[in-house]
Amino acid sequence: MTDTGGAPGGEGADTPTPSQGFPQAPAPGSGEPKPAEDHAASSATPPRGWQAPDSPAAPPPGWQAPGQQATPPPGWQAPGQPPYGGPQYAQAPRWSPHGLGKPGVIALRPLNIGDILDGAITAIRRHPLLVLGIGAVMAVITAGLTFLTQKFLLADLQSLASTAAPGPGATPAEVWNAMFGALGDLFFVAIPAALVSALLMTITTGLMAAVMGKAALGREVSFAIAWREVRPRLLPLFGVAVVYALGTTVGLMLCIIPGVLAWVFWALAAPALVLERGTFKEAFSRSVKLVSGAFWRVFGVLFLAYIIQSFFESIIQLPFNVGAGLFSQFMNPGKVYVPSTGDLLLQSAGQIISGTIAIPFVTLVTVIVYLDQRMRREGMDIELARAAGVQPPQAW
Repeated sequence: MTDTGGAPGGEGADTPTPSQGFPQAPAPGSGEPKPAEDHAASSATPPRGWQAPDSPAAPPPGWQAPGQQATPPPGWQAPGQPPYGGPQYAQAPRWSPHGLGKPGVIALRPLNIGDILDGAITAIRRHPLLVLGIGAVMAVITAGLTFLTQKFLLADLQSLASTAAPGPGATPAEVWNAMFGALGDLFFVAIPAALVSALLMTITTGLMAAVMGKAALGREVSFAIAWREVRPRLLPLFGVAVVYALGTTVGLMLCIIPGVLAWVFWALAAPALVLERGTFKEAFSRSVKLVSGAFWRVFGVLFLAYIIQSFFESIIQLPFNVGAGLFSQFMNPGKVYVPSTGDLLLQSAGQIISGTIAIPFVTLVTVIVYLDQRMRREGMDIELARAAGVQPPQAW
């Protein structure tokens, strides 16, 4: 029997096996007893969520003691503090009362009544020679045509009078009939003047549309530039003016409501014709489309503009009308008043002075209402901003 140098009854100690130093797992079914576990020597690992008795409970996530300052969540930053401690390169666009800016006489956003009236006054102040020059030309033409119309009709006013002069013993009813008959004759004479005024106001609105198209962008505009815009569409503009004047005047004569409807729904036809370079038919359809759904708003703005115009004209024309003896009809209703040529010339002078400012104001308000309706419905403020060189903010 050969001696291998190992301990009796065991394996050789000089040649350790690879598993030496590691506990050997007993073979299954070997019957070797399992050593007893010493619970005192090794600390048992408690189950998840277990806590020892009388130990304070761990607070749930997000819980904080009363009076303790909350820990900000990840990614949070104080207002005005740049993110990640570095410089802030991108900022959210701030709200501006001018919307996308105000490169010209109006802000590029939906306008209120004050903005519309202020835009018309600002356009007159920035371009006084151009705007008031157009107003003066139109006022002279209006006064001249009105003078010729009244001179032709008033020459036969004595025969047109529907009542005779009551005698000294006339009853109050006869006096009232005479007064209303004379007023009816004057109303009959005023109809052609209203037609002429509506016709020229519509043409002036087309000219002011060309002016406002440049003034809204803050660009310089002259009469030559405005005329170059209007000249190719002058004939359709004249047709729009004739239809608009007849529709509003005849509608007001027959019944007030049709005249008011035509006055409001067709009010934006002239600006649409000039600025959109459309046709005669498209101008009226565009006006109706822009006014639809905003009838009372457009009516209120235009009506307020005409009230301001009438008040301004009445103040300026008052001394001219008193000098012409226009109010003598009310002082002596039994006598048909036929003004002389000098009286008509004096009234025309007052009409020219007042119309030089009043006509541009009303027409500019009409054009701004057109622009406002397009900004509200079609996003024209973005188009105007890009045309003016202002980059609109991105939606993301």
